[in-house]
Amino acid sequence: MIFPLLLGLVGGAVLISLGLWQMQRLAWKEAILADILARITAAPVALPASPDPVSDRYLPVRAEGRFTGQSLDVLVSRKQIGAGVRVIEVFETGGRRIMVDRGFIPDDRRADPRPSGPALVTGNLHWPEEVDSFTPEPDSRTGLWFARDVPAMAAHLEAEPLLVIAREPTAAEIEPVPVDITDIPNDHFGYAVQWFGLAAVWLGMTGFLLWRIRRRMI
Repeated sequence: MIFPLLLGLVGGAVLISLGLWQMQRLAWKEAILADILARITAAPVALPASPDPVSDRYLPVRAEGRFTGQSLDVLVSRKQIGAGVRVIEVFETGGRRIMVDRGFIPDDRRADPRPSGPALVTGNLHWPEEVDSFTPEPDSRTGLWFARDVPAMAAHLEAEPLLVIAREPTAAEIEPVPVDITDIPNDHFGYAVQWFGLAAVWLGMTGFLLWRIRRRMI
């Protein structure tokens, strides 16, 4: 009985330690999310002269200028609404040409006029990581893009590779989709439950095996 007992205890200890490690990761991730949320909701500042994609990610900014009408559409889908597009438009401010993600338009209203001209934009800097090896190239026939690729969009629109996600409406026809933390994965609690569950099963099977061995020995 010694070997199965040791195997059961060691295996159970390993599985429990993995569950505890995931709980530590959960606390670490929750702290990061709290920091990101605090940064997102902070008071807006002026556009930085040389923004950094790491240190300035989610930075709240405010800029006054004008929408030029030069834009592109990124295909998205919204729950309870369906397919539509994100409107990415050039915004001229302080002698700079940046890009603003103005928000969502349903697919059946894509052809509607979109007001441009003077505006005050409040939002957050963001460098979305949506492009991978499976992302299609923009559709030249429909003009649709399939991901927000900041460098590629900037080259296409002849703008600075700087994207502001509007958190307040820039037009009645466009619904803003502000930056938030809901799309940042935090699955560590689920992983911890799985490891603790496996530990319980492992120890239960060990106990059952020892009981059967003991019965044969009697």
